[in-house]
Amino acid sequence: MIDHPTRDVGFGVYVHWPFCASKCPYCDFNSHVRHQPVDQERFLTAFRREIAHTASRIPGRTVTSIFFGGGTPSLMKPETVGAILDAIGGAWAVDPKAEVTLEANPTSVEAERFRGYRRAGINRVSLGVQALNDPDLKRLGRMHSVDEALGAVRIAASIFERYSFDLIYARSGQTPQAWGAELEQAISHSVEHLSLYQLTIEPGTWFQRLYDAGKITVPDEETGRALYDITQEVCEKYGLPAYEISNHAKPGAESRHNLLYWRYGEYAGIGPGAHGRLVTGNARLATATEKHPETWLELVEREGHGVIDEEVLTSEAEGDEFLLMGLRLKEGVDPRRFEAFTGRTLNPRRLRNLEEEGLIQVNGTRLAVTPKGFPVLNAVIAELAA
Repeated sequence: MIDHPTRDVGFGVYVHWPFCASKCPYCDFNSHVRHQPVDQERFLTAFRREIAHTASRIPGRTVTSIFFGGGTPSLMKPETVGAILDAIGGAWAVDPKAEVTLEANPTSVEAERFRGYRRAGINRVSLGVQALNDPDLKRLGRMHSVDEALGAVRIAASIFERYSFDLIYARSGQTPQAWGAELEQAISHSVEHLSLYQLTIEPGTWFQRLYDAGKITVPDEETGRALYDITQEVCEKYGLPAYEISNHAKPGAESRHNLLYWRYGEYAGIGPGAHGRLVTGNARLATATEKHPETWLELVEREGHGVIDEEVLTSEAEGDEFLLMGLRLKEGVDPRRFEAFTGRTLNPRRLRNLEEEGLIQVNGTRLAVTPKGFPVLNAVIAELAA
């Protein structure tokens, strides 16, 4: 059944574990520190209920990817992870080739759990390394050392079919030369996928307070651009080209779950603060659950789910989201799908102007942002969506 223009992209399940051992000063994700052990059995029961509730709304799907994000999902017991996967498998069919990813912090304690996660059904891990020098790790509030991180990478490589790790660049005082060397060091560990994020000062974080007080700095615009350029150059050189603005992979090693987001597929958001995009009939629903973990827990126990916000997206909103997500990808989008969502074509004059400026390229049924256009991606999307 084709009930929306991107049904062929697949169906994913995102599971949010909201707890961390400590809160990183740059982080604005829905993560919480608890000084008493989390009641994993009680949360597991709630996850099962929310999965069952969601499946009752959108039955008959085949899951093509599952992603455990956070927070720090590697604080979960492998048995908890396995039981959640069993609940997903009981609610929907699961593709035998489904990608099942778990985010992990590369501390030595959590690395010891990797074999348990593999037995539970995880086949890909994403490691939050963030930096490959100890002073910067300390400034970023990370609890691991470089040696611990690289040890976890080696263990991951020996256990999982696929693994990735994250690095943050544009750190205080970082030069393009130092970043290029750090990137080469990362790639030398036979990594197939890297997520490389430029540090931004997010509202409400400790970094914002420090920045406002003049206690930390970020590179100026010119240095930031040089750091972005060296990222592209080094990754291209070693066979990990950007397939999305912040993600680099060997061909075939792209994150299938994230591709589902960027290609505007359907996905269920399970757990505190999780977002989803569900298609019921001809409507796409934007869903969001209660962020506070214990409040979510009580809500699920009372109502059977933790959804507190649900919006039926208009055709124009769907078109805008389709562009916003899809144009982050090097492959771009098929403009005919935009037309299927909105009932209108993209403005030919705006397309022509952006193409003449070298910011986009139109080739047959593909519209893609060029390397020149990616650094000003938000402006390109705003122009197209207007």
